[in-house]
Amino acid sequence: MVCISFGQREIPVPAIPAIRQLHHESIVNSLTTISKFPITKSDTLNRSINRAVRILVNNMRAGVEINTVLDNNGKFKWLRGINEMLTSFISGYRAKVISGSLLSNLVKAYDDAMRLDINGRSILGVVRDNPMEVGQILVDNYALQGNQGIVPGKDILVLKACQRDPENLMRILKKYPDNRYADSLLILAAFRDQEELYNYASDSHSALGKRIHSINHPLVKTIVKMSQLKTGRMYFPFLDDIYNGKISMDSITPKLEKDSSEYYALLVKTRIGYAKRMQNGDTPMAAKALVNKLHTKAIELYINEINALHDVSNLNVRFKKLEGLSPEELYYVAVLGEEEIYTSSFVSGVYPRIISRLGKSRSDTLLQLVHNDYYKKFLKMCAAYNTLDNFLDKMDKSTSQTYMKGFVSGLENTRTLEDAVDVADSYGSIYNKDLRKLILDQVQIKLAENQQKKNKRGTVIYNLLNTIFLSMDSSNHIDVAAQLGINPIYIMPNQLLRDTSKRIIVQQFFYGDKDGRTYYDAFLAQFRNANWRITRKPQWVEVQSVKGAPVTIYSNLPLDEKQDLDAESQDKLIAYLEDKGLEPTVVIHRGHSYYLNSTISKLPSSGKVVLVGSCGGYQMLNKVLEICPGAHIISSKQVGAGIINQGLINLMTEQLRQGKDLNWPAIWRTLGGKFNGGIEEKFDDYVPPYKNLGAIFITAYNNAQ
Repeated sequence: MVCISFGQREIPVPAIPAIRQLHHESIVNSLTTISKFPITKSDTLNRSINRAVRILVNNMRAGVEINTVLDNNGKFKWLRGINEMLTSFISGYRAKVISGSLLSNLVKAYDDAMRLDINGRSILGVVRDNPMEVGQILVDNYALQGNQGIVPGKDILVLKACQRDPENLMRILKKYPDNRYADSLLILAAFRDQEELYNYASDSHSALGKRIHSINHPLVKTIVKMSQLKTGRMYFPFLDDIYNGKISMDSITPKLEKDSSEYYALLVKTRIGYAKRMQNGDTPMAAKALVNKLHTKAIELYINEINALHDVSNLNVRFKKLEGLSPEELYYVAVLGEEEIYTSSFVSGVYPRIISRLGKSRSDTLLQLVHNDYYKKFLKMCAAYNTLDNFLDKMDKSTSQTYMKGFVSGLENTRTLEDAVDVADSYGSIYNKDLRKLILDQVQIKLAENQQKKNKRGTVIYNLLNTIFLSMDSSNHIDVAAQLGINPIYIMPNQLLRDTSKRIIVQQFFYGDKDGRTYYDAFLAQFRNANWRITRKPQWVEVQSVKGAPVTIYSNLPLDEKQDLDAESQDKLIAYLEDKGLEPTVVIHRGHSYYLNSTISKLPSSGKVVLVGSCGGYQMLNKVLEICPGAHIISSKQVGAGIINQGLINLMTEQLRQGKDLNWPAIWRTLGGKFNGGIEEKFDDYVPPYKNLGAIFITAYNNAQ
């Protein structure tokens, strides 16, 4: 707010005694400095503001000099105070702490405060009624320090700071635990962020912790009680129901055993209740904490065990841990364990048990039971693991259409691209023509709606999806790369993979389990011929072309995983490549899906082709693209196979050695004719770069931005 009309005439400054002349000169110099600031974009307005400010400041100077009540010390004090007010503005303006628009507010407020103080009255009202930056300058001002309004004024400023920045309320109060408004603010904090209050309450010896413990409010007292228990974090997810009297802490206590399926069941039941409330616009307290705990328990109690038994052929033995779980409890194992669950754990374990335990009920009964909580995530997982058609076939056609329309809708309202990427990925995994048409039609409807509303983000998202989906039909003759302004997706040029020395560097990540050692030996066997030379090093092996274009494959040794020697060999190889200035442009993951996060954490950003040769690698595209933007990614939606990975490596490296581009459709046609039987079926689950719709979407969206 800009205030430029003080409604005062300028009072002539009387003759100034030499003893105070320097103080007046300092004020005038400060005014001159301020007059040079571009307070607003309008020169005319700036002149008006500076004129009004100069008049009022000169009137303050005159008022000090003609005031018969003030002695010499009093006049010195106020002249110093006026200049300090101006210099505080100057330093604050330069530091961008205070806006130029507050200059006139500050000068008027100081004039009011000075008059009140001289008359023995509190300046609290002035501090309260002005912006926080103005009030801060007042309470810090040398001349006003003796005013009775300073202490309560500082409390007001803390209140204003908390109101302006509620996200930092607790950090602010940590500095001012004795603030007179602290109790009210802490109660507000309890309703706004229970997790944060819990953390501060757990430190009962700190000043703020003691203040929290002293508050007599039922929600604060409940959080404090939990924070003082060793098992408090186990009760915390149920805070909303405990506070509202729907459940007691005593009833939860017997379920706290480490391996308690009853505790997991209670988490699921509570989450379902919260999901129903959220459907109605309510926001349960500590909902995020409950999801986090549910995620942790799903992994600890179920996913870790069924994943670890992936080599066990007897499915009843492998999935014994899932016995007794209801369809809803299995559902949350899946959707909250999406990143951790193995492909076979979902396809052979969780999903079929959900369906069988629904009995004769339609599959949409499951989504109704959980009040559609995470339903988009579940549909995306079904699509990724080729079970979506099966799931949708088990409900009425109209119901399945409603869910798929909802799956595509609202993408413009999300904070991240996750839902949009899920839609893109899912479309590439759907083979039902009617379902594909339904999704495409809905995308086009939403595109038109967002264009009409002039929603830029929504228009970009749906336009990209529309272009990508249309390009999947060859009859549309759409060059998706040209349309979206991204690098070609059907071909990876050989030239683009070369470094400044015309070399192509390939890096493979091997792991030291039994399968890793087997794959490693099979890999080397393929390159014992006249076209390649194998050089063994203590921690890795180098396979270098001796004919054709220069290509070198660096592969770490699959050393003992139990002693982390495989990870050490990877790190040594990475350090060597960096030291020699060798940047891998082709990166290959040779290990099970449970090693994939480790590979991704070490991916070189130079990667332009990434082969994720593990089960369910299709689920990790986003993470790969965060490190290697625009990379061509090859992955499997279900089971990765060593023979397929090796076939891809053989063909890719041979094409590169011959100086040829990587033509993905041609490579897929060639390999598709070589595999047969069960291997052919597994190869069908491998997704070439030009069909990795989620990766294409992310690359195109980033380019559009």
